[in-house]
Amino acid sequence: MSKVLLISGSPRSGGCTYTALCEVAETLRKNGVETELIEIGAQPVAGCIACGKCAETGRCVFDNDAVNRIGEKLDEYDGIVVGSPVYYAGPSGQICAFLDRLFYSYGGRMAGKVGAAVVSCRRGGASAAFDRLNKYFQISNMVVASSQYWNQVHGNTPDEVRRDEEGLQTMRTLGQNIAWLIKSIEAGRSAGIPFPEYEPRRGTNFIR
Repeated sequence: MSKVLLISGSPRSGGCTYTALCEVAETLRKNGVETELIEIGAQPVAGCIACGKCAETGRCVFDNDAVNRIGEKLDEYDGIVVGSPVYYAGPSGQICAFLDRLFYSYGGRMAGKVGAAVVSCRRGGASAAFDRLNKYFQISNMVVASSQYWNQVHGNTPDEVRRDEEGLQTMRTLGQNIAWLIKSIEAGRSAGIPFPEYEPRRGTNFIR
């Protein structure tokens, strides 16, 4: 069975971000896709220190959070949904630090998976935070899932989020689209359509 990992980057367990992700997860399950939802919690998350050890060992040097646990299980997941509250028009510092390390250490294993971002805010800043999270998928050869609107919910409490009818409908549509994309990719694989063969990566800068 196909499986999607949902990551809540909110320090508040069971909060607004969690409520939005649960709506996506429920729709995925109704469409025959297994889900796993984790919350990174309120503990500090170390940022990437550019030590380069992951290139030698295949895992992040910091081992006191879920980065390596998730990275080592990536082959189990067909899709990843990342959710965050909006802080100063951006995602939470915890989720950015978490994703920096996850994608830097394990980014080569993300290609071909479906990715989607979800943000939760009281009022403004949602589209900027949403854009920031999508950057992780777009640099990793992932298939980015869309919805009928930008993937955001509004409210100050989980109960207020549950009253955001358009926001929750957007979450359900996102879940349907993720399930459809995963099934379409599987159908293509079964039909013998090969995964893209990429050119060797070439890195340049603007110094001449």
